[in-house]
Amino acid sequence: MKKIVLAYSGGLDTSVSIHWLKEHYNAEIITLTLDLGQEKDIEAIRQKALAIGATKAITIDAKEEFIKDFVFPALKAGAIYEGDYLLSTALARPLIAKYLVKVAREEGATAVAHGCTGKGNDQVRFDVSTGALAPDLEVIAPVREWGMTREEEIEYAQKHGIPVPATLNSPYSIDANLWGRSIECGILEDPWQEPPEEVFEWTKPPEKAPSQPRYLQIDFEEGIPIALDGEKLSGAELVSRLNLIAGEYGVGRIDHIENRLVGIKSREVYEAPAAVVLYEAHRKLEKMTLTKEVLRFNAQVALTYADLVYNGLWFSPLKKALDAYVDSVQKVVTGTVRVKLEKGVARVVGVRSPYSLYDYNLATYDKADAFDHKAAVGFIKLWGLPLRVKSKVQGI
Repeated sequence: MKKIVLAYSGGLDTSVSIHWLKEHYNAEIITLTLDLGQEKDIEAIRQKALAIGATKAITIDAKEEFIKDFVFPALKAGAIYEGDYLLSTALARPLIAKYLVKVAREEGATAVAHGCTGKGNDQVRFDVSTGALAPDLEVIAPVREWGMTREEEIEYAQKHGIPVPATLNSPYSIDANLWGRSIECGILEDPWQEPPEEVFEWTKPPEKAPSQPRYLQIDFEEGIPIALDGEKLSGAELVSRLNLIAGEYGVGRIDHIENRLVGIKSREVYEAPAAVVLYEAHRKLEKMTLTKEVLRFNAQVALTYADLVYNGLWFSPLKKALDAYVDSVQKVVTGTVRVKLEKGVARVVGVRSPYSLYDYNLATYDKADAFDHKAAVGFIKLWGLPLRVKSKVQGI
């Protein structure tokens, strides 16, 4: 009998997919659930898959791998999609695809499946990543095939006794991992409507944040955060703690009109407290330790890197080449950043580094000033020479 490995979240689409795949492909369904810090009972999800009809339900704790091998490389690159999206879901998909392929090989499956829709970005990420890692595996996307509306899916689930969290009164589609939480559907599909408070779980309303600010110290080593307030932590623990601390201050809410890869605009709401704090801290540390030319080129790299992640090209040659560049320039991005949290804002208020290019004696205007002011005369004369020549010959 055909074996299919299904990326299983426990939500509406993938729960219905177990029954639907068995019914339409006459196959054994093996579910795979990765614990990426989505704050769900992973064992309960496993039991649910078995109850619905999966032959085997596999769970893997991949939180540290996710942060170390996927999140932090993107952080070092400064990758933010369209200036707002910190790529939480997009970064998780290639890791899930990696394990889909691994489990398929171990279980002798000839196909993998996912619960993505036909107009979303995740279908591209799963399909392309799987194709890059295992071109021989078939990729099945039941939601693209069955043509049911969300309401019809709920009715299908109820008809076949499939327990699902979504109802017609609570239609939000939610995805979460340690790096962020995304919410879409329902009232959020109207861009004129302010997101209702009920969609947020990780962040307090900024106006209800503590009245007293809180200061944090984050230590970086070669672009990677390694300690919080002087305590060395694993990547997953550091991100988890920052989510709680910054979320308490209402930091990390993002309301974004996004250009999807398939050509449509969508309204996405995100919560990413730790990501917002770490990106801002990392950016300010780079400003102190990297040269002007590198910083400007980094901005181009960040745009391209974000596009590659968003568009499902994590396993592409270009992304691998960009990682080599990023690793090279990040060797001096080491130091400590002081961040001030207050009512929805994370602001860097102090930076220090053993590789700082900030020279007090050159920057100061007091008696310690070591800058050669007389040298500026010749510099300005040469700098303005092309304009003077142009003006003499051609006018302004």
